[in-house]
Amino acid sequence: MGSCKEEEKNDQQPKWLWVNGPIIVGAGPSGLAVSACLKENGVPSLILERSDCIAPLWQRKTYDRLKLHLPKQFCQLPLFNFPENFPKYPTKHQFISYLESYAKHFGIIPKFKQGVKVAEYDEVSGFWRVQTEEVQYLSKWLIVATGENAEPVIPEIQGIDKFKGKVMHTSGYKCGTEFNNQKVLVIGCGNSGMEVSLDLCRHNATPHMVVRNSVHILPREMLGISTFSIAMALLKWMPLRIVDKFLLLVANLTLGSTDKLGLRRPKTGPLELKNATGKTPVLDVGALSQIKTGKIQIMPGVKEITKIGAKFLDGKEGEFDSIILATGYKSNVPSWFKGNDFFTEQGMPKTPFPNGWKGQNGLYTVGFTRRGILGTTNDAKNIAKDISEQWRKYKGFCKNFCTTRNLVSDSQGICF
Repeated sequence: MGSCKEEEKNDQQPKWLWVNGPIIVGAGPSGLAVSACLKENGVPSLILERSDCIAPLWQRKTYDRLKLHLPKQFCQLPLFNFPENFPKYPTKHQFISYLESYAKHFGIIPKFKQGVKVAEYDEVSGFWRVQTEEVQYLSKWLIVATGENAEPVIPEIQGIDKFKGKVMHTSGYKCGTEFNNQKVLVIGCGNSGMEVSLDLCRHNATPHMVVRNSVHILPREMLGISTFSIAMALLKWMPLRIVDKFLLLVANLTLGSTDKLGLRRPKTGPLELKNATGKTPVLDVGALSQIKTGKIQIMPGVKEITKIGAKFLDGKEGEFDSIILATGYKSNVPSWFKGNDFFTEQGMPKTPFPNGWKGQNGLYTVGFTRRGILGTTNDAKNIAKDISEQWRKYKGFCKNFCTTRNLVSDSQGICF
């Protein structure tokens, strides 16, 4: 009886839903920002989120000691500032509470547990078809807001499946308590690798950090002022390469030569490299001092993982209790976005910033600028302005589409 009722209930569920406004895929900061900007322009939208909460990357896949690397004024979403009592560099938990307040302020209610299986443009109807596990959503506009950090990057390392100890990505790392008195191999030397290594030190572990390539390390602040703030101010008056030279001069004066520590600097300046490749310079919050004292050991590239440790490119071997992959994140767009060549094979817009926010046939992207929240804000405002101009002409069609089919429209502009 119970199964029969369940089947009957499922049969009654609609197979497709019409969305009057844009469909936004992803309820992270990017999705929230563009939804808020659309609402400010009088345009309804629907956010589809595969997880059961907003900003799942921040809530589920970040370590406890994480703080924003930039001052809060550079990390707030459009139209809504951080509370004045928040510190200069808000904690992870403060940032999450800010995002929750942001969603509440603008009345943003995503549809959770709606992982998108396929999204593609229907040339015949002129609409986007977005298929989840149970429902197909239709809309004139699709906004891809899953961002450049949707999935952990898990590198293929010879022998890693044979390792007897724990192997985890930093997306699963919370605190160094469970690694107390362990010898830990941290593969990766970006901001996550540096901060996880620092956290391990503070929990009596011995981190060995693998540095395969060159890396820029800058002080988080210069003379009490955020390094990023200084860079943004100087860029208004000076060419980027001159600003890079200034940053490196001050970094060498305050931090010393990182080359002597096994941390070679790239030939390209930190800002130029960030713009060209998206590779962010490390903003030091204490790891460098631990490297100088030897509490964090610098290791060359890994040649092979063994049952009890690793072999390195310089011919040396080491035994380790655990391995942490600080290897970053990637876009997941190629796994579900079909039939369009707007994105690269890596899931990034082919058109570079600042023009990568708009495609054809009502396609938009937000959160793929490699410029953090500032880039997201720029994209969100552009998208909202562009769609709102179309919406004024189009909303009559949307209303008529629902009424002529005897469909009911809810508060989010979904007809069923």
